[in-house]
Amino acid sequence: MGGYWSSPCKLLKTLQNISSKNKDQHIRVLLYGPTGHGKSSFINTMDTILRGRMTGRALAGTIGGTSFTQQYTTYKITKGEHGTFYPFVFNDIMGFEKDKGVCEEDIKRAMMGHVKDGYMFNPLSTLSTDDPYYNTNPSLSDKAHVLVCVVSASKVRLLSRLMTNMRKVRREASDLGIPQMAILTKIDEACPKVNADLRNVYKSKFVKKQVGLNLLSESLGIPLNCIFPVKNYHSEITPNDDLEMLILMALRQMINFGEDFVNDCKCT
Repeated sequence: MGGYWSSPCKLLKTLQNISSKNKDQHIRVLLYGPTGHGKSSFINTMDTILRGRMTGRALAGTIGGTSFTQQYTTYKITKGEHGTFYPFVFNDIMGFEKDKGVCEEDIKRAMMGHVKDGYMFNPLSTLSTDDPYYNTNPSLSDKAHVLVCVVSASKVRLLSRLMTNMRKVRREASDLGIPQMAILTKIDEACPKVNADLRNVYKSKFVKKQVGLNLLSESLGIPLNCIFPVKNYHSEITPNDDLEMLILMALRQMINFGEDFVNDCKCT
């Protein structure tokens, strides 16, 4: 990893060179996880890095412990010229909460491409087949090609009651053959050494053993090499190369997984 830490420019250029033969085909990344763990902030951070300026299209935060994200939304990221986009999109959904939050069935339907943009999540009921926001005949492009679990490093140990829900979602994705990975956010809040220098993240035994990587891997069954520690832009007003490097490494893996899934689907 040593060479990567110098600058994210090389990896950013690799991502900028990714293209799709079909303008209507893209890699769809579906983010899920507990409320307030950084799903929307992760989207904003990627948007900021890829567009080269601070953005905030995905409303982030919580209101009294309740998910700020209420609506199913697809985020496209502008690429250079107006009207052109990167060949990958991200979907943000309502988070899991202690006694409410997103219904697991809605996540399954989103993975299968049955949920249209604009659908308002309801913790008390799932999307019905006769709802105008139900997509009866989803195309390959409508379906999720990568499922990403987003969890805060500073809160992993507090999630025992929600892990059951998240494991159910993982099993559904596995049954559908969808590749999966995890993002461990807020690593700076979990470890003082990482807060002082993000380059310490892969050296930190605290992050690896006591806080997030091992615990998240054991709890959800996600391999360690599919869990990426990151820090989202939060209070920063200037670019941070180390922060961006961690985000871009995670993004590159998402795209790789998504491309493999789409190619396999086309071959069957």
